[in-house]
Formats: sequence, structure tokens, C-alpha cells
Amino acid sequence: MKTRTKRSARIWQLVIAIVAFLFALYPVWFVIIASLRPSGRLFTMNLVGMFLPTEFSLENYQTMLFAKPFLAWVKNSLFIAGFTTIACLCIATSAAFAFSRMKFYGREFGLILFLAIQAFPGVLSLVPIAQLLTAMGLYNNHWGLIMAYTSGTLIFCTWNLKGYFDTIPIDLEEAAMIDGCGPVQSFLLIALPLARPALAVTALFAFMGGWGEYVLASVLITSPDNAKTAMVGLYSLANQVNVPWGLFAAGAVMIIIPILIVFLYLQRYLEGGLTLGGVKG
Repeated sequence: MKTRTKRSARIWQLVIAIVAFLFALYPVWFVIIASLRPSGRLFTMNLVGMFLPTEFSLENYQTMLFAKPFLAWVKNSLFIAGFTTIACLCIATSAAFAFSRMKFYGREFGLILFLAIQAFPGVLSLVPIAQLLTAMGLYNNHWGLIMAYTSGTLIFCTWNLKGYFDTIPIDLEEAAMIDGCGPVQSFLLIALPLARPALAVTALFAFMGGWGEYVLASVLITSPDNAKTAMVGLYSLANQVNVPWGLFAAGAVMIIIPILIVFLYLQRYLEGGLTLGGVKG
């Protein structure tokens, strides 16, 4: 009787998991189907067409790639997101290691201040950021947008890496120093390789922050159409009087691809426990 009850419970758990999976997957599948409709309609009255592609055409993708400045938008977003990721990793790793390993005046206050700043929405800093970039001559410039994204993402990156550095046994770095390594060498040769999972998560978060952000990009970049980011350019299509839903859906599908590539590349590093067993005793 207990075996039958356990089996029934597992079956219901499996059914619920499948239903939840389909419920979460359907919006993405719906966008893919809409991108393949040649008429440019977002949906169809045909019930079968709401779940299966009854019409198939690559016209929307061809229009986005060759008749619209979509590739320029993607290039701008890749440039901004890539340099945002590099800047966050370079600054956050050293800052997090300092907060984790070094004892200095104002350390606790700095960590609390980071949390306090993170509690405020980023939109509140939009006007001050615009004024600062204007004073530096970086308003309406991709480098200015990179600086804005880096400053907004840096707090999370620092806290995330600091927490992981705290889990790395300091005995490993002390052993390296006994063998002749200095503080910088122990940081580069010991701490960073062991922190690859945290670095992967931080890089993914920083890239997604620079890739998918809309508000700052729409305000800080007012150049011609080919200087927009992918999100701003895609929204400009939906802001028209007659919304080209087919083009919008095709662009949304292609925008997801870089995020998937970055995630799949970093997936092998998203594992914990690299330091388990590193120190005995």
C-alpha cells in the first residue's frame, strides 16, 4: 500500500513538473511561431496555429537582418555588454578580494554602504548619471553607457565575489606565500583560479545587465538609429502606429541567441566545491 502511494505521488509530481515546464516554455515557443508567420500577425484564430507552426516563412528574419539596422544594434549591444563584463570583472575581483582578506578602516561601513546603495532603484540615478556623463563629454557615447552599466552592476559583482572568496581557505594562500608568492601572485595564481564558478556567475550577470537594459540606453544614447542598442532598437519597432509583430518576434528570438551562447560557454564553470578537500586537517 505504501509503495502504491509513493508511486502515485511520484506520478503526480511528474505531471505537475511537466505542466509547469510547458507553461514556462510556451511564451518562448509562441514568439518563435509568431516570427515564422509570413503575414506579420502576432496570433491566429486557428487553434492549432496557436501551438504548432501552420505557416512557415523566414521573411521576418530576412527583413530584420537585411532591411533593418538589426545587425548594427546587436553589434552595439555586444560591444557595450562585453566591455561592461570586462570592467566589472577587473574591478570587482580586486575589490572583493580586498574586502575578504584585508582588514582596513571603513571596511564594514563600505560593505553596508554598498548594500544601502543597492537598495535604491537604478532609475533614481538616471539624472545624475546623465549630468556626469555630459560634464565628462561622454553623453550620447557608448563608453559613457558602459561606465553607467559598470557602476550599477559593480555592487552586486563585488558582494558576490566577496562571499565566494570568504569560502576559499586562506591556508592555500599562506602556503603559496611560504613558497615565495607575494600577495598579488597569490591572488592571481591561487584565489582567481579557485573562484572560477563565482567569476562565471558574475560575468553572466554583468553581460545580461549590459545586454538587456533599456531605460539607461534609451536616455543616454540619442544618436541616429544605427547607434541604438538591440533593446532600444527593438522597442522602436513596437512603438510604431502599426506594430510589425512578425519583425518584433523575429528580433526577440535572435536577441536571445547571444545570451544562450554565453550561458552555454560558462556552464562548465558553474559548479561549486572546487576547494573541498584542498586543505586537510
